Amino acid sequence: MRVPDPDRRNLLEGKVCLITGGGGSLGRATARLFLKEGARVVLADRNGAALTAAQGSLDDVNVSVVSADATVEADVARVMDTVIDRHGRLDVVVADAGTPAAAAPVTELGVDEFDRTLAVHVRGVFLACKHGLRVLGDGGSVVIVSSVAGLRADAGMSARAAAEHAQVGLMRSVAKEAAPRGIRVNTIHPGPVANDLQTGTEERHTIRLGRHARPEEVARSVLYLASAQSSFTTGSTLVVDGGTSA
Repeated sequence: MRVPDPDRRNLLEGKVCLITGGGGSLGRATARLFLKEGARVVLADRNGAALTAAQGSLDDVNVSVVSADATVEADVARVMDTVIDRHGRLDVVVADAGTPAAAAPVTELGVDEFDRTLAVHVRGVFLACKHGLRVLGDGGSVVIVSSVAGLRADAGMSARAAAEHAQVGLMRSVAKEAAPRGIRVNTIHPGPVANDLQTGTEERHTIRLGRHARPEEVARSVLYLASAQSSFTTGSTLVVDGGTSA
């Protein structure tokens, strides 16, 4: 249970934050940090069991959950309406829904696998922006969780690289559209994280710091983009990869 610190001004005090893909390890770590910083958090995920586990592990009256598929427009629209119904406002959207992408040469990659990867990583972000901006308050923030695959490309990763490069293009366009309302839109690009989604996708020797990131480390960078600490940052790509792309 969060206990406010009277000697410290919380970075997200009074803010309402939505995290898609909230049942995953990074979603939980981000939610835990947001709660500590005074936010009310809504987690959305299509995995009901993961949502239940996340809510139980966070153990805070200021977190709630909603089951939804990030690739289904009706689900995403319903999530946004649910947030407004529960809290009356929305200040931060963290688009963190993701799926593992198969590693295969482009000549061997199945069309279904390619389409599935783009559906989650591109359509999911598009829908989060489309319906999020409909209800997001002026001065809010959209944080799109991408990865280093959005800034570089490796052999055998054509689906992931295509999807996450598309996220960057989408972010830059939406950032310009949202700027007149003071809404900031940025992408964050973690390197390999010690979780089920990314562990094993990169050899350890490619990470200059010699280890995978902890979800909590990435969450601190998400907090930066979500809070007023990044008040003059929009249309930007924040790399948090331990030197993988160096």
